[in-house]
Amino acid sequence: MIDSSGFPGVLGVLEIAKNAFAHIIRASDCVPQHVAFIMDGNRRWAKKQHIEIREGHNAGFQSMSRVLELCYESGVKTATVFAFSIENFKRTPTEIEWLMNLTRNGIRQVIQNGEMAEKYGIKINVIGDKALLPLDVQKDIQKAELLTKDNHRAVLNICFPYTGRHELLKSIKEVIERVDEGEMDLDQVDEEAISNHLYTGTLPPVDLLIRTSGVYRLSDFLMWQVSRKGVIIEFLDCLWPDFGIRKMAWILLKFAYSKSFSYRDLNAEDGQDIEQAAVKKKVT
Repeated sequence: MIDSSGFPGVLGVLEIAKNAFAHIIRASDCVPQHVAFIMDGNRRWAKKQHIEIREGHNAGFQSMSRVLELCYESGVKTATVFAFSIENFKRTPTEIEWLMNLTRNGIRQVIQNGEMAEKYGIKINVIGDKALLPLDVQKDIQKAELLTKDNHRAVLNICFPYTGRHELLKSIKEVIERVDEGEMDLDQVDEEAISNHLYTGTLPPVDLLIRTSGVYRLSDFLMWQVSRKGVIIEFLDCLWPDFGIRKMAWILLKFAYSKSFSYRDLNAEDGQDIEQAAVKKKVT
């Protein structure tokens, strides 16, 4: 494999190409407003490379940074990444500590320099049962959230530690509490009320979910959110550290194409044939 960084000017050309692509996607007005990621395969990638598992997690972190940068440049407003499941506490103490250190370092990078957060106006939210985390990690999270609280152009949700069942249970309990306190009537309890009390309740609905590693399941991630009609789910066979900006660009391109040239015209008159609606859309 040729290392393009060894050729003068290549990195600059690639950067220009990336910026041009992002501009095209933004101009299409068919950008997913909320993209979610299940970043699976770091451990398997490390084993394939015959390196330590922690190096696989480090490679996964670098991949996440590159992919998120392309997303925000392309006009994505919210990104949600599944960084650590509550179930991961069942792993070996050594690997748990590696993951905690990776998160510490990532959050401290945001606190100390935070170029990407500043460049794209990113507000960082760490969502999940944070009480399960070490106190020093909780303090670093609070600093990062405080540092970026006034950013409003984009949001990065880091699910750490998190499960969809825990989130849904939290939402239901909060709704019940509001009913008990007289803030809501029982007949006001509906799907919208549940959605509003999720961690993502004030954010755009999820449009696109991406999972790597060739596994075809949601793994208890955003179960309520991705059950909404119209959510596109992309399952990829590559491991997360191998998921880079080229694959992300292709997915964004497919998403824009599907939204631009879909045969489903939501503005078609009732009872109108789908193909007629598509023709009407092209003509008008």
